[in-house]
Amino acid sequence: MTENLGVVGKNSPRRSGVERVVNAPLPTVYGKFQAIGYQDHDRGDEQVALVYGDIAADGVLTRLHSECLTGDAFGSQHCECGDQLASSLRAVVAEGGGVVVYLRGHEGRGIGLLAKLRAMALQAEGLDTVEANLALGLPVDARDYGAAAAILHDLGVRSVRLMSNNPRKREALMRHGIKVTEQVPLLIEPSENNITYLRTKRERLDHHLPHLDAVAHWS
Repeated sequence: MTENLGVVGKNSPRRSGVERVVNAPLPTVYGKFQAIGYQDHDRGDEQVALVYGDIAADGVLTRLHSECLTGDAFGSQHCECGDQLASSLRAVVAEGGGVVVYLRGHEGRGIGLLAKLRAMALQAEGLDTVEANLALGLPVDARDYGAAAAILHDLGVRSVRLMSNNPRKREALMRHGIKVTEQVPLLIEPSENNITYLRTKRERLDHHLPHLDAVAHWS
């Protein structure tokens, strides 16, 4: 994944779907990745796939990571997103190859940053994450994984070992033509700040989080 594709010029014709725009080396604290940038012409988002090593067509260790400014950048303990991102990057390096697709436009399960903050304010008043979205008149989960599947197709990936606790993410990928040969748990140690959020994800959003049983004493 070392080809330098350059940058599409401003006068390039608009296309539908996801278009590969640029490929650049990205050294990180986890290892040296290739950052492959895409333009999602259908939704208007800029996306990036972080590719480590030489990836095969099948059984590629893969993470589809929904953008989370508060967790990924600010280290919020309201969720486990930042730790999941770091863990997935470490995992593909340890594997010797893999892909982390960072999905812009997925903030707050697709409702956007400010709406997510409003939902968090309602959660501080006692609503859970599902109730808060509904109280704002917003969908519980508005994410779409079509762009993620298109990116994997562009990378030549036919099947993945998906790092996720969310069965709906697996189902969405398969609907878009990417086979999921294994769902790899991505379990982060909970804290008192996110235990209620995580329990809601397990009980109301069907996330597989068996490790929460060990902290049943937390209210």
